[in-house]
This record gives sequence, C-alpha cells and structure tokens, in this order.
Amino acid sequence: MTTQKTNIQIGDKVFELTGEDLTAFKAQRTKDQAKGKAIQAEIDARVAARESALAKLAALGLTEAEIQAL
Repeated sequence: MTTQKTNIQIGDKVFELTGEDLTAFKAQRTKDQAKGKAIQAEIDARVAARESALAKLAALGLTEAEIQAL
C-alpha cells in the first residue's frame, strides 16, 4: 500500500503532510477553489450587468459623455 504524501513550503521550511493533515489540507484547498470560482462568477456577473446597462443607455440615444456623467 502506498501512502500519498504532499510537501508544502512555508518560508524556508518544508513540511510533509500525511494522514489527517493531508486530508485537512485537501479539504481547505477545495473550499478555497470553490470560493475563488464564486468570486469570479460574481465579478463576471457584475461586468455583464454593467455592459448591458451601458448598451441600453446607448440604445436610448445617450452619448458616451452623457453616460459617463451618470
């Protein structure tokens, strides 16, 4: 049976993670990745909403200067 090992480096020190520490590390990494994806999705949604609003204002006949003044 092969035990999976993961090494992490903090500053000049290298630590080997096994067992519960490895499990906790992987769980935290998964949570962090999910949070990063959620943040990126929110950013993308805000950008899309802004672009849509600008397009609607332009369709109403507002100039770029008028839109920027809002």
